[in-house]
Amino acid sequence: MSDEGIWYWVGFITFVIIMLMLDLGVFHKKNHAVKIREAIYWSLFWIGLALLFNVGTYYVLGKEKAFEFFTAYVLEKSLSVDNLFVFILIFSYFQIEPKYQHKILFWGILGALVMRAAFIFAGIALITKFSWIMYVFGIFLLYTGIHMLFEKKEEDFDPNKNLIIRWFKKIMPVTHENPKAKFFVKINGKHYATTFFITLLFLEVSDLIFAVDSIPAVLSVSKDTFIVFTSNIFAILGLRSLYFALSGIMQYFYYLKYALAGILSFIGIKMCINELSHEFGYAFHISNYVSLGVILGLLSISIIFSIIVKKRKESN
Repeated sequence: MSDEGIWYWVGFITFVIIMLMLDLGVFHKKNHAVKIREAIYWSLFWIGLALLFNVGTYYVLGKEKAFEFFTAYVLEKSLSVDNLFVFILIFSYFQIEPKYQHKILFWGILGALVMRAAFIFAGIALITKFSWIMYVFGIFLLYTGIHMLFEKKEEDFDPNKNLIIRWFKKIMPVTHENPKAKFFVKINGKHYATTFFITLLFLEVSDLIFAVDSIPAVLSVSKDTFIVFTSNIFAILGLRSLYFALSGIMQYFYYLKYALAGILSFIGIKMCINELSHEFGYAFHISNYVSLGVILGLLSISIIFSIIVKKRKESN
């Protein structure tokens, strides 16, 4: 569990709330299509904030906690890139104009922050009470990694087949009219949800699915609630700008799926081995330093191979 005092939590949550208010209320008050250059600047800004927080963690909480934060941040950031492919499919399917995408992503990220917090606290509570749950998480991640490696790409992407979307449409009517990018409208005295809200709802459902993989993976790096929470939140906060920065060059991440499959499989094996080592006193232990090396190595190899294949296809 976390060794940090209540004021660490109050300070960080206050900081997050202020940044979100500035983001929507000041910097992105008007709907506009986010250009790649603007998105890159914002991505660098969020990454810089995370690294600055990491430096503060080093001086306040020590070297070990700082390294845990950095490793957890890189892991969560790499896994969250997979979300971006889904974002592109969702916005394309619902035909959401680029100038409205940032607003939907903002509220989607806000909901994701709440869900991630619930997952983190629940996960650490389970680990604290039942140490064997680490084996469950490990085996689950290993299965997910292997499944991701061999799964076929879905050709028919239809969010309307999702059970939650279908259930929501049964309890509230949906209109395809989207005046002023509102989530709900009133027509002839009756309230309707718009496709903007359905898009937001599907984004939340998608993040919930991704959180099932990413939270157990991050818990393999640290069991400190504060470290896991802050690293996760920083990775999520920068996800919107990263989406706009990378949406135009997604073809260079062709082999990313294989890297993520390898990372999840490795993390699953690590969790099981380290728990066995802790329980039975074995000498073999996979450190976070090794984990960080594997994560960065697999990501680098996948991007390099993707670039080589892309250039070969363009030259032919």
